[in-house]
Amino acid sequence: MKNERAKLIKFYQWSVVAAGAVVAAACACLVTPARLDLRFALLAFVTVAVSSRISVKIPRHDSNITLADTFVFLAVLIYGGPAGVLLAAAEGVSSGLRVSRQKKPLTILFNAGMMACSTAAAVGALALVSGGVGDFWRHSLDRLLIAACALGLAQFAANSALIAVVLALKTGQPVGQTWSKHCAWLSVSTFVGAGAASAIANFISSTGFYALLVALPIIWLVRYTYDKYLEDIKTTAAQAERAEHARAEAERERAELAERHVEEQQRYIAELERVSRELQESREHFRHAAFHDSLTNLPNRALLADHLRLAIERARRHDGHLFGLLFLDLDRFKTLNDSLGHAAGDRLLVEVARRLERCSRPTDTVARLGGDEFAVLLDGLESQYDAVRVAERVQDELVRPFYLGGHEVYTAASIGITLSAHGYDDPENVLRDADTAMYRAKEKGKARYELFDAEMHADALARLRLENDLRRAVEHREFEVYYQPIVALSTGRLSGFEALVRWRHPERGIIMPSEFVPLAEETRIISDIGEFVLREACRQLGEWRELLPLPQPLTVSVNLSSKQLTKPGLVESVRQILRETGLPAHCLKLEITESAVMDNAESAATLLTQLRSLGLQLSIDDFGTGYSSLSYLHRFPVDTLKIDRSFVSRMGAGDENAEIVRTIVTLASNLGMVVIAEGVETEEQHARLEALACQYGQGFLYSKPVDAESALSLIRRNQSAPLSPNPARPADNSLARLSQILAA
Repeated sequence: MKNERAKLIKFYQWSVVAAGAVVAAACACLVTPARLDLRFALLAFVTVAVSSRISVKIPRHDSNITLADTFVFLAVLIYGGPAGVLLAAAEGVSSGLRVSRQKKPLTILFNAGMMACSTAAAVGALALVSGGVGDFWRHSLDRLLIAACALGLAQFAANSALIAVVLALKTGQPVGQTWSKHCAWLSVSTFVGAGAASAIANFISSTGFYALLVALPIIWLVRYTYDKYLEDIKTTAAQAERAEHARAEAERERAELAERHVEEQQRYIAELERVSRELQESREHFRHAAFHDSLTNLPNRALLADHLRLAIERARRHDGHLFGLLFLDLDRFKTLNDSLGHAAGDRLLVEVARRLERCSRPTDTVARLGGDEFAVLLDGLESQYDAVRVAERVQDELVRPFYLGGHEVYTAASIGITLSAHGYDDPENVLRDADTAMYRAKEKGKARYELFDAEMHADALARLRLENDLRRAVEHREFEVYYQPIVALSTGRLSGFEALVRWRHPERGIIMPSEFVPLAEETRIISDIGEFVLREACRQLGEWRELLPLPQPLTVSVNLSSKQLTKPGLVESVRQILRETGLPAHCLKLEITESAVMDNAESAATLLTQLRSLGLQLSIDDFGTGYSSLSYLHRFPVDTLKIDRSFVSRMGAGDENAEIVRTIVTLASNLGMVVIAEGVETEEQHARLEALACQYGQGFLYSKPVDAESALSLIRRNQSAPLSPNPARPADNSLARLSQILAA
């Protein structure tokens, strides 16, 4: 349908162009060259080059009146219809070139054809009115005005009709509606132009043709004065609009204040109705909807806050009054919701709500706070042990199976408990502390309860302070990169470094990763830190490569967190860092933990393949501690397996850990991978790992993580002496390995 309309529009435009060409050709044959003197050339120049650029804005319309029509009509009155038509066609080409943004030939030709046709129609109307009499410019003003009306009316009718048709074809609206909306204003332009032409013609008849040159500055001055007038109108209108806007804004603020006042009154009335139990049914329905959860029909957070506020007041007035709050979060709810669907998840939440109600007293408040979070307000307790007994009863109730759509489902809850003995004065503080205790229960293994104490509050404040400091540290670049050597066990020679981040806190000094990395991962700040470490490690190794001639290329290993793996644009970011630092890709080794790649093995395999295509190396970190599937391992484009330090530290002669190490080394060998053992701290561990054919080691036996300057010293030292103690000499290496194997 759209293509058919486009074809129809082009057909119409070419038809107008053809008609205009025929009209222009006929006029060219009819025009008398002898009459087209220097004055006509001057009039043509003014029309084509000057008049169309002098325009007057029509108020409240996105349109302008130009002087082009005036001079075209003037040419008709003085030099006759054919000359005027030719001049109109020329002006159409000029205005088309000036207005058309894309300079499309069809648009320019259509504009010229339309001007030629509409002017020819105006000339025909003038001939009918005058009966063929010419030289109108020499006649009296009244006859000129009659001629002007005929010109203007015919020009307006023809021009607006041609324009309305093409616009109607483009918009798909009726021609009449399009004409009234977009073309009616053309009457102003054409009639003003015709009237001005008659006045100028009368002026020329009495003063001479070149008086037209005197009229042009006057016309421009009138146009300038009119523009200033329009600007004043716009300024006045803008001021009035701003005043109206200010009035409306003030009215809106008054309405909002009145609305808030009404809402406060309604809340007060609702509270009185709840306390007195004197309710009308419709008001109770709306009040219930505002203060209850739509899924479980339990009180929501707002109603729980009201009940807490009343409990706080009672505890403040009566020293012996004790209340407690249980904050519950279901364990593994997201997994159940994702696997069984949201409908099953909603049914589980409803069933949990009913079981919580069975565990509470009539005076208690069971509320749903949102998601899988619930709370139980225990008001009027004898002691804190009453709250503990309720928590144990809730856990016993929740561990029983749920039956959802033919599935037997199990869940549990982590519960945080806080008591009024802490001296609360605000409901939000009660919820905050119970929530803190709940998170402590999750940290300790879930499916348990924890009582809030001052230490938890201090820990929460410290955690918040640490998070704020961590965000500032990223902004102020307070992180440093340390480097721990990786050595070849058989020769003791340095093969590379692992880049490890340290935080140089302005007050606390060096902070180890174990303290801030978990929080950084939880808040996703780890992505910024990881990118900094990657860029700095690549830059530093590139600097060492330029500074020292190395007998063999060193590598630098950089850890990627699970959050970085899921961040879009990781591959492009690594490519950009290699490009910026100039480090060859084969000198970079990215380390990914075993659990991170196995969380989503399919997508991880795709991502690792893309990273490997950059030419860098990939390593699985902490191998053996996760839940890897050997069927997936061979699908990962991995170069290196790193044995976790827990196996190395507990490795003894013939024990289980030594067998695990041997199995990992054999597996890596079969898959064409190399093995690095982490946490090597004793010469005995070094010897056992070498005897098990492990190629590389990393640990305090060789060096602790050091700053860049100390790492450079290790590189220089390695050029003359090995880093590992008592490396086997090449001559007796086989004998030494045999004796170590026999000893193992």
